[in-house]
Amino acid sequence: MPTLGLGTWENEDPAQCAESVRTALEMGYRHVDTAQIYGNEAAVGEGIDAAAVDRENVFLATKVWISNLAPEDVVATAEASLEKLGVDAVDLLYVHWPAGEYDPEETLPAFDELVDRGLTERVGVSNFEPHHVERAMDVLDAPVFANQVETHPFCQQSTLRAHADEHGYELVAYSPLARGSVFDHDVVRDVAAARDVSPAQVSLAWLAEKGVTAIPKATSEAHIRDNWESRSLELSAEAVARIDAIERHRREVNPDFGPDAWE
Repeated sequence: MPTLGLGTWENEDPAQCAESVRTALEMGYRHVDTAQIYGNEAAVGEGIDAAAVDRENVFLATKVWISNLAPEDVVATAEASLEKLGVDAVDLLYVHWPAGEYDPEETLPAFDELVDRGLTERVGVSNFEPHHVERAMDVLDAPVFANQVETHPFCQQSTLRAHADEHGYELVAYSPLARGSVFDHDVVRDVAAARDVSPAQVSLAWLAEKGVTAIPKATSEAHIRDNWESRSLELSAEAVARIDAIERHRREVNPDFGPDAWE
């Protein structure tokens, strides 16, 4: 899985979404993330189709929404997602939340069925705490490939990062720029100024140093490029330590979700 991808949450204008996907892929991105609930799978598919990049070179992920997690709905809506995306299979299919119709013993065998049928290569989970991940591992025949959670300098997910390392799955960061809050934090801004880069690049480079894959949303070519250029930024140990020491522990998305197990 490429360690920097394009997120598409809240990229709701079809033309803009398709164009941002095309722009990102032609710039060099090879990882695109969407979800059923985003309402933009068709636009994402159009962007992939329009890009001068072979489909086989794009790591494409989508997520099954919580109301679709009964076994028969998993299969039916996953098939519908593939049709909207215009692809035969996705590279990664996530359980979007352990909520709604989610029942590990009922839901997860349907994901295994999709793997067996070749409709997804990998199974992921999203917004799972460690005990949710471990239960999924027990039930699934396929390995849990990734857990996608909000992760950024103000919500560092140290517990989940350690759990991912221990159990051999990827941690994927949504909202890696804290919905823009990183732009205004003194530490992030100081590190960025010292290197003559943007705070966005600093946040993304910090995540990369932690071994976390980031999927920042961006719609303009300038922001897509700025995020992409974070790949060449290597932070000093001192800069990483300064960011590690930020103690806000605040999520910008769903701030009331989850107990202390998140951190």
